[in-house]
Amino acid sequence: MQQVRLSDAEKRVYQAVAALESRGQVPYPDMIAQESGLPQDEIHAPLHMLTEKNLLHREDSPMAGLDFGPRWCARQMA
Repeated sequence: MQQVRLSDAEKRVYQAVAALESRGQVPYPDMIAQESGLPQDEIHAPLHMLTEKNLLHREDSPMAGLDFGPRWCARQMA
């Protein structure tokens, strides 16, 4: 299995998403920023890079009228 190199910000964002999910919390961008300790405007690039590296995926709100923004979910490793 090939290892993927991550920047420090990508590691922090990925770990934040995984931690939120493990506690049963929804990984919305504001929660990810708070958990990672990064400003919210600095998590967008790592979120997109992690998606390109197939480590996260984005889920839009399934409920019309209750959109709190996209959720970012960690991919389960085989």
